[in-house]
Parts: sequence; structure tokens; C-alpha cells
Amino acid sequence: MLAFPSSYSVGITSLGYQVVWASLAQRADVDVRRLFTDQGDAPHRDLDLFGLSLSWELDGPVLLDLLEQQRIPIWAAERGDDEPIVFGGGPVLTANPEPLAPFFDAVLLGDGELLLPAFIDALQACRGAPREQRLRQLAQVEGVYVPSLYVPRYDNEGLLLAVEPIDGSSQQSVQDSDAGGLGIPLAITKQTWRGNTLSHSTVITPEAAWPGIHMVEVVRSCPELCRFCLASYLTLPFRTPSLDDGLIPAVEKGLGATQRLGLLGASVTQHPQFADLLAWLDQDRFEGTRVSVSSVRAATVTPELGRILAKRGSKSLTIAIESGSERLRRVVNKKLDTDEIFAAARYAKEGGLSGLKLYGMVGLPTEEEADVEATAALMLALKKATPGLRLSLGVSTFVPKAHTPFQWEGVRPEAEQRLKLLAKRLKPKGIELRPESYGWSVIQALISRSDRRLAPVIAAARGQHDSLGGWKRAYKAVLKGEGPALPAQVSRPWDSQPPPPWVDIVHATWSGERVLPWTHLQGPLPVGTLANHRAEALLETAAQAGPP
Repeated sequence: MLAFPSSYSVGITSLGYQVVWASLAQRADVDVRRLFTDQGDAPHRDLDLFGLSLSWELDGPVLLDLLEQQRIPIWAAERGDDEPIVFGGGPVLTANPEPLAPFFDAVLLGDGELLLPAFIDALQACRGAPREQRLRQLAQVEGVYVPSLYVPRYDNEGLLLAVEPIDGSSQQSVQDSDAGGLGIPLAITKQTWRGNTLSHSTVITPEAAWPGIHMVEVVRSCPELCRFCLASYLTLPFRTPSLDDGLIPAVEKGLGATQRLGLLGASVTQHPQFADLLAWLDQDRFEGTRVSVSSVRAATVTPELGRILAKRGSKSLTIAIESGSERLRRVVNKKLDTDEIFAAARYAKEGGLSGLKLYGMVGLPTEEEADVEATAALMLALKKATPGLRLSLGVSTFVPKAHTPFQWEGVRPEAEQRLKLLAKRLKPKGIELRPESYGWSVIQALISRSDRRLAPVIAAARGQHDSLGGWKRAYKAVLKGEGPALPAQVSRPWDSQPPPPWVDIVHATWSGERVLPWTHLQGPLPVGTLANHRAEALLETAAQAGPP
């Protein structure tokens, strides 16, 4: 059973979910069924595997509802030999699976192209063995994390000291004679697909959130390395399929079934052959085809890009500016000049597009109110410089993410007022502002920065996890010892260590020496490199301030 923690229309629009489903469905030794919150395929009589793709932190509690729906114990420690192996993947779990770790038997860290087949092969090789033996066998697969084989260790003040193999050994791997000598690695490394082709849709349906669209992954990761960006740092290196052997065949395959094409990636226009792809799509034979692109880098916008996209049915472009303040853009390593933003707006209009969507943030490290005023001033100046071009600004609150240089930074409480400041400046001037909820950004940070002590909170939040107050009530209940009953195997590490104070997880700036919940999970860059990138950001601020 492969589940997605949302409705069918949302889940089937996830390219990652589609690719994992297709990979499993193509195997002769796997019979895969799909499950969404509002529908699902006919269930198996005997279920061996239950998988979940998780792309958003706030979907975590839905996992527990889906497990109960299938009569699977929500805690991994309560599952016996006859219960399914519950596994998960996706960016949220790859970045930091610890808050949800007690619910999973295995977590797949990284790209699924090689990892998923290796995972299934390992399970098939020990099918019928006791559950403990199967889990230890899975732990031998590179990139597969088996949480039950690791235990967190804390000091007397509740600070995490380590997440270690279950016998606390300091060797490279732990040998257990009772498990046939299978070693438990001290660290698990995210797996990276380096093939020449990336992914594209395997399902095209009018019931998707983007009806009838064929999605093609143009790039994976992003070369810009904005210091807050999980999509860039976690998915390194930047990868691009070739035009003739990768992109064009993928596009043509989909256009045989639909006339709607979506080109996806963190920065699609930075594909070295993107101009050639556009020229190919400009052919008369694609008349009637609607082409849309995800966020593009502002400096790559040209009149030709605007013209071809307008010709192919696009109405607008989307660019991420992060802030109207050049100083703050340097802090976050956003390699973007203000002149390039104005040029992107001008070229979009000249090409025939009617709208420009911009994305920014508030609450970034070192941000001051003047930086937010600069964002408002930029939007007003853009409106004046490109009359007739419909402008909108989407704004989110900075949320620290694992494996990025800003993983040590907290959510800044003043961000809530700064969202209101932008609304005050822009809405009366006719500029559409689409702010994301500050409260939900706080919950994202809670989940993205926590360790396993959050799992009882997630369980307690069920049924009230659609409100900020519900999460806070669940957190307080667990702190008071009034949370859900835990299996003995789960509760043992927390007998004397309740969750740390809310403010420490969400808002505090952490020391560079602090052991992070995901320290035992190795991302693309070592922690020292991330710390150096963070230091460069703070030096940028110091340079602006000048000598004392």
C-alpha cells in the first residue's frame, strides 16, 4: 500500500508520488495499491508493506489516521511479525525523520531511483524472517534508516548528546551475534541519483489539482544555494538531463496524451539547454499546447521567454526575490540585483504575459524592519515601472530547515507583525498580497527542528492538528504527562526527558556546537561547510554595519 497524506487530487499531482508508485507497479514481484485521505484502491487481504510519501511537515499527523484505517498499530514498537513494514520517504523525512521516527519501521533517505529497488530487493531476500531480522537486513541498505535500531541519549538538562545504535557502541558499525552478525551503521547517508534522466508524469488525469497536466522534471536541486533553501542544499548536486536523450522524449511522451505541459524544478531556466527547449516548443506543431513553468530565476527572464510562454498559453511568470533589500539578499546568498528584478518584469510584459508573481520572506536572519519596507517599496516601484502588469507577492515566514546553513536559526516572533506591515503598505495600492500563516510556520519549525520527543505530541495532536491552538494544547499535555499512553519500548528514552520548552525548539538560535537531531544522518554537505556558509552570511551583516 502506497499512501499520500492528502486527497487524491493533491496526491496524484505530486510527481514524486507518481514516480514511486510507477516504480513499484512495474515490478513483477510487487502488487501495489494506492491510498489517499478521500479514496483508495481495493485493499490487499494480506498487506506486507505500507509506504508514505511526505512533502510537508504539517501532513505528519495524517499518517497516524491512515495507519489506523488499515488496522496497523501506529507505533512501530507495537508491530509484530505479521504486521506490515511501514516505510516512508520524501523531503520532510529525508531532512529530519526524528519527530516521526517512532511511527516508521524504515525511512528511505534521498532519491528513490536506486534506493527504492534496493529496499524492495533486501526485503524480498529475507521475506518470512522474524521482524527484527528483516529490519536489521534493511539497515544494511545504503540510505535506509531503521529508527528502532537507534536510541537518543540526553544529558541531565535534556540536551541531545547523540543518536546511537542500540548498544551504544562507538565502532563504525555495531555487530550483534544474535542477528547473524549484521552491523548497524553509526551514520546513514542520503542517496543521490546521478543518471542522465529525471522524472516525468506516469499518470495524467482531469481529477488532478492541475487537471490533465504532464509534468517533466527539467532540473533537480539548484546551483544558487540560498542559505535557507532545503530544495537546494538537501538535493545537491544540481543535475540536468540532456535535451535530446532526456527532456524531449519525456515531453513528447506526455504530449501524446494531453496538450498541457508543466516544466518543473527549483530553477528550470538554469538548465544549460533551456533556450533550446523553448525554441523546440516554439514550433508550429505545438499550436494549442499550453506550457507552464515553475519558479524561474529572475536574471534568466528574457523577452523570448515571455513571448514563447505567452504563445503557449501561460499568463504569468513566477520569480523568487526573497526580499526587496539588497543587503538581505546578500545575507541569504540570493544572487540577484534590483535591476534584474525590474528587467524581469519588463521582459514579462514585453513578451505578452499579463502577470508576474513574486515570492519573498519575512523573518530572515538579521532582517530589520527597514528590509521589509524595502520589499514594499520595490513592489510599488515595479507597479509604477510596468503599468498593466498584474503583480502579486506571496510571503512566507522563514522556517529553519535541516542540512541548510540556517538550520541553527530560529523563527523570529517579529515576523508576524512584518507580514501585517506588508499588508498595510501594499493592499491599499492595489497589489495582491498572499501571506502564508505565521502560526503554521511556527508548527513547521516545531516539526522540522524536533527530535523523537515530539512523537507523543504528534499523537496527542490528532483530531486537533488543524489549529495552532490544538498543537499547543497537545504540547502542554505531553509536558504535564497527560499525553497518549506509549508502548514501553517507545517511552523508555523519555521517562525522565519530556520535550524541551517550545521556545527552545521554535524560536531559539542554537549554538554551532549543539548536537542536532539529524546529526547521524549525512546530507550532501558536511556540517562544517554549512557552518562556514552561515558564518559568511553573518560576516555580510557585520560588513554592512562597519567598524565600531
